[in-house]
Amino acid sequence: MKNIRKIKKANKGITLIALVITIIVLLILAGVTIATLTGENRNINKGTNCKK
Repeated sequence: MKNIRKIKKANKGITLIALVITIIVLLILAGVTIATLTGENRNINKGTNCKK
């Protein structure tokens, strides 16, 4: 029984770490995407200029 409790406790910690890492990666990807769309390339402005 003691071994099972230790495994369950370790799994909770691993899932929490995995969740935090996933959130950090998503935030980095969102930041890169926003920087690309609004940066020097200005893909949003290129799209609106095509409509005109």
